[in-house]
Amino acid sequence: MADVDTTKKSGTGDVAGARKAWEGNATESSRQRDAEFTSVSGEEVDLLYTPDDVADLDYLNDLGFPGEYPYTRGVRHNMYRGRLWTMRQFSGFGTPEDSNRRYKFLLEHGQTGLSVAFDLATIMGYDSDHERAEGEVGVCGVAIDSLRDMETLFDGIPLDKVSTSMTINAPAAVLLAMYICVGEKQGVDSKKLRGTIQNDLLKEYIAQKSWIFPPEPSMRIITDIMQYCATDVPQWNTISISGYHIREAGSTALQELAFTLADGFAYVEAGIAAGMDVDEFAPRLSFFFNSHMDFFEEVAKFRAARRIWATDMKEKYGAKDPRSWLMRFHTQTAGCSLTAQQPFNNVVRTALEALAAVMGGTQSLHTNSMDESLALPSEEAVHVALRTQQVIAHESGVPNVIDPLGGSYYVEALTNRMEEGCRDYFDKIEKLGGVIPAIEKGFFQRDIAKAAFRYQRAIEENRQVIVGVNEHVDEGEEIKIELLKIGADVAERQREVLAQVRTERDDAAVTKALAGLRAAAEGTDNLMPHFVQCSRVYATIGEMIGVLREVLPHPNG
Repeated sequence: MADVDTTKKSGTGDVAGARKAWEGNATESSRQRDAEFTSVSGEEVDLLYTPDDVADLDYLNDLGFPGEYPYTRGVRHNMYRGRLWTMRQFSGFGTPEDSNRRYKFLLEHGQTGLSVAFDLATIMGYDSDHERAEGEVGVCGVAIDSLRDMETLFDGIPLDKVSTSMTINAPAAVLLAMYICVGEKQGVDSKKLRGTIQNDLLKEYIAQKSWIFPPEPSMRIITDIMQYCATDVPQWNTISISGYHIREAGSTALQELAFTLADGFAYVEAGIAAGMDVDEFAPRLSFFFNSHMDFFEEVAKFRAARRIWATDMKEKYGAKDPRSWLMRFHTQTAGCSLTAQQPFNNVVRTALEALAAVMGGTQSLHTNSMDESLALPSEEAVHVALRTQQVIAHESGVPNVIDPLGGSYYVEALTNRMEEGCRDYFDKIEKLGGVIPAIEKGFFQRDIAKAAFRYQRAIEENRQVIVGVNEHVDEGEEIKIELLKIGADVAERQREVLAQVRTERDDAAVTKALAGLRAAAEGTDNLMPHFVQCSRVYATIGEMIGVLREVLPHPNG
């Protein structure tokens, strides 16, 4: 019997020539549909990708292995084989009692982390009885006025057993201080608390607009938090650098990637300028991305993000601790992709977006509910959203393999293109003087507005198909799902609790604590210990932020 040559031939041959011949063999049946073949972001997509599209790819330097620099393929060696992503449903509405019941419902049904949504009054630093809180109390999130509310919010939820993410920005220091005090009440040392505050003011100026103070005093508060947590709350993520809201404002995937990373590096520079060693705070920086409808574009975005962050943290900012190179991120499916028309279609959209996040290697995930284009999610809808993650985790087989799309000619080419485009944006931002000068010049806002306009026009001209909106429309459709409604009694109940707190607390202790906060704000002392002390004696969020409004520059000053 003749020997069989089992060696594999190396090389790929003349791919370009073979492709040209293949294209020449096209027949009448090969004609394309009358459609625009672009990504959701409007980027052109080739018909086919081959080894020539990734000819310069260096596996060890550009991809490497999971858990090793540059982390393109994931931040942990065994990824989801070791631990699934945290299933963290964003939730909060009405009073703290209302939200506490929802949290317990979600935890009972398999959620593995909490994520708190706050109402607009809390987000803007007003108490529930302030005139500017009228009509907003508990409507888009939970109302929090004092430590009493935080105690109620986490009643029966041991803070040493769960990690908590709080989507709060301008008053983030106050909410973190209250959380620390809840831990004290439960007997949990602050060094054991795990979680995240969003605390990303730069993206507020760019996209969401819920900011209180201008950039300079805001950056001071942020660096105070970073310094305080480095020693007192070392397991806490001090900033969740957010691209989510940038994308929701209408940006492309590339803009989301570039602007988010630019913000992240601006925080790194601020921490260094405040006198901190980069490795002292960088390991506790985390990220928050949007996962939109273009599956491959999103996967490539996540992979490029990890590589860019690792490369620049190591080579540009001199970080020596490998934890500083890691980009850990939470993902939320795209709220802006949900439609009021045919809301059950949103279940499918969310599943695809969640799958992209998992295939892209997220550490934490929120899946939107089908009714969120109409109202805050009902219990039934959020149940389905959570089950969506669990089906992906336990039935799809996707978590069994790390970075299963790695090596795909298309995905690798798209990842490279994302990185190249991102660095082009970095150059533009640097020429404008950096992130804050670029914000002040309106650069980010204009670019996002242009992208949003292009996308909306594509929908209106039927070049971008949205099922149920401009194609496959059901005439005379009636929405037949039960919506969550926030009653008028919520504000009344919240104001009653606030009045009771003011009656029962030690006014002298409150006055002394607020005076200490004022003195620190007028000087250079770290503000965080003062926020903690003010919270401990039941000073309200409105009183604490009110002191800062009197001392720090702000638009209404």
